[in-house]
Amino acid sequence: MGYGVYKVTDEFEKRLSEYTGAPYCVTVDNASNAIFLCLMYEKVKGLDITIPSRTYPSVPCEIIHAGAKVKWEKVKGESIKGAYQLKPTKVWDSALRFTADMYIPDTHMCISFTGPYKTFKPSKGGAILTDDYDAFLWFKRARYSGRRACSYHEDNFDMLGWNFYMMPELAARGLLLIDQFYDSKGNKKKMDDLEMRYPDLSKFKIYEP
Repeated sequence: MGYGVYKVTDEFEKRLSEYTGAPYCVTVDNASNAIFLCLMYEKVKGLDITIPSRTYPSVPCEIIHAGAKVKWEKVKGESIKGAYQLKPTKVWDSALRFTADMYIPDTHMCISFTGPYKTFKPSKGGAILTDDYDAFLWFKRARYSGRRACSYHEDNFDMLGWNFYMMPELAARGLLLIDQFYDSKGNKKKMDDLEMRYPDLSKFKIYEP
């Protein structure tokens, strides 16, 4: 175990940082929980957060769970592509983007590895990309029940966290698969944004304040 949940997780996070261009990376069990942690860190309780009316249903759920309200931005057509900002926060839903040097400075970008349609397919998981060192340290502990990187017999518990850490088996699988995004000379490959059809979530009352 290093300064993370497991050493293999640390190694996977370093590789993700190198490929995406993010100074820091924190892996989690899925991108929905990545979004939730970012919203909690940004203290969005009581805010109105604007997202596309067509997106994956967990996004408005995480906004509401974090104590904020959903505002809808109408989407032309039935699909969205690439990454979008949860306005006006620093949080970006990047479930449909995974490419070289994708990181946008001064943001928390949430990427997804879950499901058969993603560009990177370790089978499940997600990650937060950030350049904020304080946020990085907070995410590390928040995903691990508030624990530090030591035995719970030795920890000084002073933080309420969540059980959102990535299983080491998935991190190991990610390490085996990430080389596909480099060519034979070790250069990073650019990958296309994904485009996905989603229902118009603004029609559903469950997401209303």
